[in-house]
Parts: sequence; C-alpha cells; structure tokens
Amino acid sequence: MEDITRKIDYSHYFWQDEVVRLRAIRPEDWEGDYIGKFDTPARRFLECAIELPPTMADSKKFTEENADFSSTNGRIMFTIETLEGKTVGGINLNSIDERNGTFSIGIGLDKEFHGKGYGTRAMKILLKYAFLERRLNKFNDYVLEGNEGSAKMMKKLGCIQEGVRRQVVYINGQYLDFIMFGLTKDEFIEKLKEEDSE
Repeated sequence: MEDITRKIDYSHYFWQDEVVRLRAIRPEDWEGDYIGKFDTPARRFLECAIELPPTMADSKKFTEENADFSSTNGRIMFTIETLEGKTVGGINLNSIDERNGTFSIGIGLDKEFHGKGYGTRAMKILLKYAFLERRLNKFNDYVLEGNEGSAKMMKKLGCIQEGVRRQVVYINGQYLDFIMFGLTKDEFIEKLKEEDSE
C-alpha cells in the first residue's frame, strides 16, 4: 500500500460503520485468501463443493485479478476489515441485473470472525450501496441447507425466506437444498427505520 503522509478522516466515510470497513482488494491480500481455503466447512457452504487443495499461485492470481476493483467477471469485490485495519473476510456484489433491479451478494469470513456480527455489518453497508446508490430493488440469494449461520444473518437483515430449491447440490454423499431468501429496497429501508428508532 502507498505511504500516505496525511491522516485520513473516516468520520463521514460511506464504506464503514462503527466496527467494519469495506475496501478494495489488494494483491497482498493473497495470504488471507489462501489460508481461508483450508476451512473446508466454510468453503463448502460458499462454493457448494469440495475444492481441490488450495495453491498459493491461485490465491495470488485471484487477488491480482480482483485488486482495485479490476474484476472483469461482473463482481464488485471488497475486503472486509476492522476499523483498526485487521482483515476479517471478503464480500462482493454480483449477479447485477440493472434492467430488473436485482442482485446478489457473496460473503466469506475468516474462521475466527464467524458469529461475531462482522458479516451482518458488511452486508448492511453493501445493501445500502446497492439499494440507495445503484437504484437496485431486490436482493436475491440462497443459503445451502445446514448453513445455520448464514440463514440467521439473512433473517437478521430482514430477508424473507421465499422458498426452497430441493436437492440441487450433491456434497458428502447426499443431496442438499438451497434455502432461497429475498429482500426488497422498501423492506430494507423499513428495517433501517426500525433499528434507528430502537
């Protein structure tokens, strides 16, 4: 990272809340990507498959291809970090359909940060961007059956369980379902108002 002589004033910065900040992926983030790929249960929930053993070369290639919002695969990729600068995971805005106003979000947290609210906070920041800056109207996503942490996070964000796609993924000798979740812009705004009034 470039050395900046002036201190950055984050007090009115859109891409953060009181705990987490979203930033561009940097090439030096490859190590976190590589280490995270050894968390098989989390990777199984994210990729819905067992991946081949990770390589440093693949992680370096991934971070280089996605650094500084340079992704060409239609995803807007971010690193999630604490306000102190500790990396806790990654998040991306994807499946953007401008015509119909729909989108999805992919998120992965490092093992030691699961269940601490970092993911929910990062999701809120990205949902606010998608709904209130990009004029998108509907967040659609799915959670793999058994991924209780992500299902809980979706409900905490105000998402509605819209259905189940039955037996669509084959993992560990069994077929698993996708639990479908959705959230409209109006529902998101209403949820923000509720939280502000508490």
